Amino acid sequence: MTTVAMPKAHGDRAIEGINAKWYAANTGEVMKEYADLAERISREMQEGSTLLEVAPGPGYFSIELAKRGAYAITGLDISRTFVKMAAEKAKEAGVDVRFVQGSASKMPLQRDSFDFLLCRAAFKNFGEPIAALNEMCRVLKPGGRGLIIDMRGDATREEIDRYVDGMTLSWFNKLMTRIAFRTVLLKSAYTARQFREMLAQTDFRRVDIAESGIGVEVSMVK
Repeated sequence: MTTVAMPKAHGDRAIEGINAKWYAANTGEVMKEYADLAERISREMQEGSTLLEVAPGPGYFSIELAKRGAYAITGLDISRTFVKMAAEKAKEAGVDVRFVQGSASKMPLQRDSFDFLLCRAAFKNFGEPIAALNEMCRVLKPGGRGLIIDMRGDATREEIDRYVDGMTLSWFNKLMTRIAFRTVLLKSAYTARQFREMLAQTDFRRVDIAESGIGVEVSMVK
């Protein structure tokens, strides 16, 4: 029996104000990860493709992707601070990315709008995971692909420590990141089995799940 289909006790977690600024500075120290992911995704996309990033935070991935091709990119985040911050960063970078405010479980976006969707390091924070998955399916075009990259809910303490030690963070940010991973984030994260159970309740016609290190990648086709 599983309880993953039930909404979490909290709503979608919005990072605002000074906490958003700390998150942006902390994740900005690992910019190479965003650049590498953008390079990987750009190789799979055609010019003119429409892409949605769910919960882009400061917008680092979307901005890096926009530098690599003529894509129509939208970022949807529940945090007003992040939407404003990401728009400013995109303008500074000289790229065209649209950032809008809204919940992952009730997206203010049209059905069948996107060729590709990415949700990185954020799915575990959504208050209504099944609703979020159904919304991802709704806004993708038929044949469109979604990719969720997140922490595994069954990652071990040792795996977390090795991952954080390998990050290019200051000693203080490594300490804070390790604490966050071991406590709040690990408790909120899902296992591959839980993802399969949740996705069985959606209309995605194909799902592939792969585990690596402390992470899980969920690839979905509408």
